Amino acid sequence: MILIGNSDSVDIGALPLSQTERAVAMKKQRSPVTYRYESTDALLFELRMRSRIVDSAYALLASGIRFTTFEYSEGREPYWFRMVNGGLRLNPDIQPSEAILDIFYNGRAYAVECATAIVIVLYRAVLESIGRGPFNLYFRDLLLYDWHYDEDLRMKSIDNIEEANVGDVLYFKNPDHAPDQPQWQGENTVLLPGGVHYGHGIGIKSTEGIIAGLNRRRRPGSQISAYLTDRVVFPDFAYLRRLSGIVGRIGSSIYIQNL
Repeated sequence: MILIGNSDSVDIGALPLSQTERAVAMKKQRSPVTYRYESTDALLFELRMRSRIVDSAYALLASGIRFTTFEYSEGREPYWFRMVNGGLRLNPDIQPSEAILDIFYNGRAYAVECATAIVIVLYRAVLESIGRGPFNLYFRDLLLYDWHYDEDLRMKSIDNIEEANVGDVLYFKNPDHAPDQPQWQGENTVLLPGGVHYGHGIGIKSTEGIIAGLNRRRRPGSQISAYLTDRVVFPDFAYLRRLSGIVGRIGSSIYIQNL
């Protein structure tokens, strides 16, 4: 159930929503879990950012970015500096928004593993949700490496796959993966409309398709199947919405517009 403020319910039908956003809202409205928002605008911010996560997943796939291990990761100069551990560090002379968008414009110049790709998807969705000014202000020290992410991204999680919604990040575990292919010990995915997933290196597939793909990377003769875990990960939408109202900083002072 969705509640606005302390007790007000919301009329989903009256909100200006896309098909994807309305489906998310209706699932939350029908849920036995109570989803509380401080305002209708806060609900709308989350729904629209979820749509942008979906759009970013499709865009990253279309960019041609390649799948690889940390050992062989690649980034494009002058936007990113490749570190010894395979992480890609933002060049301090480059605006964070420019560096993130370059991955989508020039994907074939980049090669990363699956967790890094998911973080890239989230960064683009955040950029499009809060705007270039706040993004460049708060995401200045980007490092693309595994599940490392900027402290202002702020991820949250629950262990209830039944409450997974479009735009959430899910994890498929492959407990008996081939020993010489540790990169296939699991797959991070973004849940897309229609119950399919985007996973870097696997593409867009159903739950069964992701599991089948991981099972092909198991130890020879293994009978232990990969499986979808209960963990559901998503950005702290309320916190990011507050960042979208920050329009400037001088010294230790920040300037905020009303949301």
